[in-house]
Amino acid sequence: MITRMDQYIGNVMTLLDELGLAENTLVVFSSDNGTTHLDLEVDFDFFESVGELQGLKGSLYEGGVRVPTLVRWPGRVAAGSSHGRISGFEDWMPTILEAVKAKTSPPADIDGISLLPTLLGNQQHERPFLYREFTGYGGQQTVRVGDWKAVRQKLGRGQLKTELYNIAKDIGESKDVATDHPDIVRKLEQLMAEQHVPSKLFPLKVLDQPE
Repeated sequence: MITRMDQYIGNVMTLLDELGLAENTLVVFSSDNGTTHLDLEVDFDFFESVGELQGLKGSLYEGGVRVPTLVRWPGRVAAGSSHGRISGFEDWMPTILEAVKAKTSPPADIDGISLLPTLLGNQQHERPFLYREFTGYGGQQTVRVGDWKAVRQKLGRGQLKTELYNIAKDIGESKDVATDHPDIVRKLEQLMAEQHVPSKLFPLKVLDQPE
């Protein structure tokens, strides 16, 4: 699959060049989750796709949600440039709308922000936080603010424990420092409470169906 993707995406890039469309085409390549599981016969050691990260597809640890994003836009996005800013898929609609100078603005109630200033090498404020929740794998929540990341697991089993990690110092999320930083934990728990919307179809048991 990797070989075919490499070949076919390369064919698209070559065709854009041949048609003279490359400088007017913003190409974005990314993934919707981290490496899948061993029971699906994926050799993630061979591709070294996990590295030092914890978690796989379905997990809200970095190994499940941290993915690369590659952008090509000759003459606009500098070749070989990189940025480690925190972003999510919700950012791409406002980014593309701004890039094409669309007359339509993004809906006011979406969480995404345009990444165009960053892509063009300009200064841009960091987003205040990035929130995710997932009812699968026992029910999970996470919120990232700067270098701090809070994670909750097993919400569907009645557990309400908040883990805290400093991603800048511990990208592998191997040391839970929640007891060392109670003020930060409270701040991130408040963000989780504000961002979570109760759902009858996909409830997080301990939040939406308290005992």
